[in-house]
Formats: sequence, structure tokens, C-alpha cells
Amino acid sequence: MSNDSLKGKWALILGASSGFGAATARALAKKGMNIFGVHLDMKQTMPRVKEVIADIEAAGSKAVFFNMNASNERKRDKALARMKEELAASGEPYIWLMMHSLAFGTLKPFIADDPADAIDKAAMEMTLEVMAHSLVYWVQALVREGMLGRGSRIWSMTSEGSHRVVPGYGAVSAAKAALESHTRQLAMELGPRGILVNCIQAGVTDTPALRQIPGHELLIEGSKRRNPGGRMTTPEDVANTIAALADPSVSWISGSIVFVDGGEDITA
Repeated sequence: MSNDSLKGKWALILGASSGFGAATARALAKKGMNIFGVHLDMKQTMPRVKEVIADIEAAGSKAVFFNMNASNERKRDKALARMKEELAASGEPYIWLMMHSLAFGTLKPFIADDPADAIDKAAMEMTLEVMAHSLVYWVQALVREGMLGRGSRIWSMTSEGSHRVVPGYGAVSAAKAALESHTRQLAMELGPRGILVNCIQAGVTDTPALRQIPGHELLIEGSKRRNPGGRMTTPEDVANTIAALADPSVSWISGSIVFVDGGEDITA
């Protein structure tokens, strides 16, 4: 697979400042792709965003980043308008690859002795909105604006939490299960347009999102112990998979959950 097949094409990464999103932005830039990045960072975490942008530009690619709430419809539409301008200026007809890697939700349990410590309706709905439903809304907007076309591919990110229980992970588990369902539905509806939609289930990966989970130390140790490869999954494992499958010659995988975990899930 040659870098030339992707050179100049655009990728849109939701959640581009760290973890899987940042690693994928770097990997795609090395393949010659330009990157639209959407992220939500405060002043103290902006240095890592600047590092990602610098690495993209060092690879000879263009980086256009938006610091915004990806679930805000007005800001999304404003960002898409800017992206359309960049596409037109570059001569590219549409976005070649979209990655949904948003990790923001509640980690409260469903049941607690003190009701204030348990999840409420607003927190549940926010988690599902950001981590699952936003995939549908972004894809709808991109299709409506003519920003996806034949050959475009969409990647969502799930985890074994979609089908296994982890303390405090209930709302995120629900979001991941919904995300997988949304991925399948989009694959069916976008198939006639030649747009591929798939989901990656990564193994346990040491990311900022993982470190927010109560008891994440046990998850890390458990992953190392049971993974046939003897190590945890890395963001680069996922990034390299997406970069390889970005090649135009890969054109008949859709509606799938692709496991990038070294066989970790089958050993649980």
C-alpha cells in the first residue's frame, strides 16, 4: 500500500487531542492525509493538542483543529462550514475517513446508598449523547452537506464494556452497545452510497479516558495477565490498523466490529 493513494485526502477525527484519536491523526498524516481535528481541551491540556498539530505538520500534512463541544449542533455546523471551505481549497471532493473517538461520560453507579452518588437522568443521557448518538448526528450532517462520498469510511470506537460489566461503567457500557448498533445501521443505510462504516474494539489501553475509571489499575493488570500477547493494547495499534484500512483498495468491509486487542477479548 503506497502513501500516494492517500496523499492529500482529508480525515476528520472526533476526539483528536489524545489517546486513539491523537495516535490515528499522526498515523494518517504519515500516510499523507490532512487532518480535521475536533477536541475539547482546557488551557492546561492545550500543550498536548499543539504537539499533535506539530507532528501532523512535520509529516507535511495540514492540520485544521476545532476546540469545541462535539455535541453542540450550532458549533458542529459552523465547523463543517469551515471544513467545506478547506476541502474546496484543496481540491478534494469530500472527507475520506471519519473517526469517532469521543470519550466523555459519567462513571457513577446505577445504585448507591446515597442517591446523590448514583447516576441521574441527565448524566445518563449526556453519556449516551456524546459517546453514541453523536456519531449518527455527525454522519447525518456530513451526508447532508455532501462531505462524504463513494469510498469514504467511518470508524467508531467500542470496548469490551459493551458486553461485559465493569464497576461504575454502566452508562458507558450502554453507550458502547448503542454505538455498535448505530454503526451497523449506518453501514446498511450508507452501503448504497459506497460508504463503509465499521467499529474497532480495542483491548484495554492506557489512555486518559481509562484512568478516569474507578479501579483502572486492576483493569490494567488484568489486561497484561490475560492478553495472549503479554501486553496491553496501545493507541498506535489502533492507529496503524485504521491507517492500513484507509487504503482505497480496501473497499468491502462494512458493518463489522474489528478486534484490535491481540486476542484479549477471547480470553476473558
